[in-house]
Amino acid sequence: MDLSFIDVYIIPWVINIAMAAAIFIVGRMISKFLVKMLGKVLRKGKMEDILVNFISAIANILLLLVVVVASLDQLGVDTTSMIALVGAAGLAVGLALQGSLQNFAAGVMLIIFRPFKEGDFIEAAGVAGVVEQISIFNTVMRTGDNKEVIVPNGNIYSGVITNYSARDTRRVDMVFGIGYGDDLKKAKALLEEIVKSDERVLQDPAPVIAVSELADSSVNFVVRPWVNAADFWAVKFDTTESVKLRFDQEGISIPFPQMDVHQYKHEND
Repeated sequence: MDLSFIDVYIIPWVINIAMAAAIFIVGRMISKFLVKMLGKVLRKGKMEDILVNFISAIANILLLLVVVVASLDQLGVDTTSMIALVGAAGLAVGLALQGSLQNFAAGVMLIIFRPFKEGDFIEAAGVAGVVEQISIFNTVMRTGDNKEVIVPNGNIYSGVITNYSARDTRRVDMVFGIGYGDDLKKAKALLEEIVKSDERVLQDPAPVIAVSELADSSVNFVVRPWVNAADFWAVKFDTTESVKLRFDQEGISIPFPQMDVHQYKHEND
């Protein structure tokens, strides 16, 4: 074999291949170190693990792409067209996955700003339930009748989010009506007694019991006690039952819609 051929072609290629391999190996080591440091920094910032893992995976892919391009460039491969091809492919994928990208962006915002967390009872995107899992693309909720509902994050973040678990206490809003012929003061005293006798009702803020409306067929009271969030439904149901039983016992009527039907008899009938 001609020594000049070896000097001109073989040795330079061997050197380029060795350099490319070295760039790839060292580049991978550096990229892994950078990804590991990024994960530590994000976790120190108290970011959710699911988001940390996702960002780390994206960073790892991008760094790997840089290392591969640098290695190919060392071999003399024209990487300009490759970068353009990757960019075009990324654009095409982005256009095809617009909905998924919207859900991804919304998931990132939900994880960062935390309008709710796992275990909270919320109402969002037309669904009310307990949050069981928050992922990058969707949120899993469990409804009151134990159904699992998977809601896209884009639908949640683009609408109103009501978090019933965000505060330790809640106000129970109830309305009770009595007849116009009933004793107003007696009815109010009974409502106050029922509310005050319930140990779950908080004294601060004080419960509100007041006449709110002179309706068509009833005088309406608003009853608004404050309770711990966990006692909301129990207090609401128990108070409603207690009011009905006490009003019946004390002879106070609770009006309900009625319809009078009049029948006329003609002389020819």
